[in-house]
Amino acid sequence: MRNNDIDDILGRAARAPEPVDPAVLARVTTSIGASLKAVRPLPSRWILAGVFIVLAAAAGIGTAVVLGTGGWDRLSVMEAVVIFSALAVLLCVVGAVCVSQIVPGSRWHAAPALPLVAGAIALSAIFAVLFRDYATPHFIASGYPCLRQGLEVALPTGLVLWLLLRRGFAVHPAGAGLAAGTLAGLAGLTMLEMHCAYFSAPHVVVWHVGVIPIAAAAGGAIGWAIGHFRR
Repeated sequence: MRNNDIDDILGRAARAPEPVDPAVLARVTTSIGASLKAVRPLPSRWILAGVFIVLAAAAGIGTAVVLGTGGWDRLSVMEAVVIFSALAVLLCVVGAVCVSQIVPGSRWHAAPALPLVAGAIALSAIFAVLFRDYATPHFIASGYPCLRQGLEVALPTGLVLWLLLRRGFAVHPAGAGLAAGTLAGLAGLTMLEMHCAYFSAPHVVVWHVGVIPIAAAAGGAIGWAIGHFRR
């Protein structure tokens, strides 16, 4: 190819495009306009976050009331204030993260796992300081029922949270599932702290707090699978 040929190609590309037939534009505009429908706007972020938080808290507290509040009855005032204040803060943070997952461009899109890791570490430290009993008799036999009960609360809570998340658009379904699973795990942990009266630190740290990463991992895996099949 010679220089003149290149100049000719570039010259043709630089010319003004031929005008499009107005009738064609009108037909395209009409067809697009016919397919557009008004959508109901989402509530504000604070309202959505409040719904997520109240739902998770109600699931945990309500289940504990049904099963019994033996753990709550044994807690001292200081222990109850510290534990449930920490849980309330985490519920608020993770509830806000859940909402951010269905709002494109939110700051937490890239790091929904941060509240999970930070919350699990903070709660483990709180329980290790508050509960000075480190005995572990029948560690698995006494711990597995708590883990199972916590996950039994987290599972339906996570399903309801996912239905709420579908009202928005999860750009990263795996992150949305991880956030919803973390919040559901906090619901299960809230129930266990009110229901279980066994205050051995290893028991609480492993079997109670363990509900959170398991529920979060399950939520993230389900979200990833949904996103994979959606593509």
